[in-house]
Amino acid sequence: MKALVCRAFGPIENLRVEEIPAPVPGPGQLLIDVQAASINFPDALMVQGLYQIKPAVPFTPGAELSGIVAAVGENVDAFRPGDRVIASPGTGAFAESCLADATRTVPLPAGMDFELGASFLLAYGTSLHALRTIGRVQAGETLLVLGAAGGVGIAAVEIAKALGARVIAAASSVEKLALARRAGADETIDYTQEGWRRQVEALTAGRGVDVVYDPVGGPYSESAIRATAWRGRYLVVGFAAGEIPKLPLNLVLLKERVVLGVFWGEAMHRDPVQCRTDMRQLGDWFAAGKLHPPVTDRVPLSGAAAAIARLAGRRAMGKLVVLPGILA
Repeated sequence: MKALVCRAFGPIENLRVEEIPAPVPGPGQLLIDVQAASINFPDALMVQGLYQIKPAVPFTPGAELSGIVAAVGENVDAFRPGDRVIASPGTGAFAESCLADATRTVPLPAGMDFELGASFLLAYGTSLHALRTIGRVQAGETLLVLGAAGGVGIAAVEIAKALGARVIAAASSVEKLALARRAGADETIDYTQEGWRRQVEALTAGRGVDVVYDPVGGPYSESAIRATAWRGRYLVVGFAAGEIPKLPLNLVLLKERVVLGVFWGEAMHRDPVQCRTDMRQLGDWFAAGKLHPPVTDRVPLSGAAAAIARLAGRRAMGKLVVLPGILA
């Protein structure tokens, strides 16, 4: 089968499409014929050796996919060949076939095509886990979303609106802010502009926001935590800016702010029952028209490395999808 292969940690442009043996499912695993796989920021970090999880090389990147079950291993009762599924295998999705644990696989929701399915599990699973389970966002509260035009950012905007929150979306261009507004954001702010925190304060009558959703990190984090209200919650989701910020802890003390880590992949492993509950909720919201995974570009395997580099350089919006069946 054809797959995108990382033979050594290093520059993204070193990735190559190669012919490799098709995998065989072991106990508790599924072999999935990949119809679509989406690119996520951890993919870019992983191939460079910068992610907290470092797979043995060589490996095929790709953490999220949709497809058709081709075969099942021992002790798998919930799926059978022919089932349409979405999965979060961690690695391996940028290939014609991929192994996934049955515990990290769910049925493709009714009415969802493969491109949307490949863009759904990780971004929306992370954001629902962050906002409801960790952040405990309530109806009527105000949420500030950083990186609001990215995959998890758009998911956070839509889920927050489904929970009844008011959303202030922050991003770095007019085009990105327009995408966030189409997703339902109530207000938008360009956080590359000096003094953007004052805009947050003005939009909240000086009070600050109840919750910050931060998948970006870098130079934006300190201003964002300063923009939280008394006992505001700050959700640490990721570091797309490439820098892990060092927050002055006096800012936490002064307003009894709460800093909360979000690691959905590990939570999914530790509490699969909650994960399945979350996926049912997300499926219901999708069926009700409240969630719209923003697929903005589609590439063949041969274009996957360039698309990963675009995402790493923060030159992309929404979700970029790899389609292994395209031969170009």
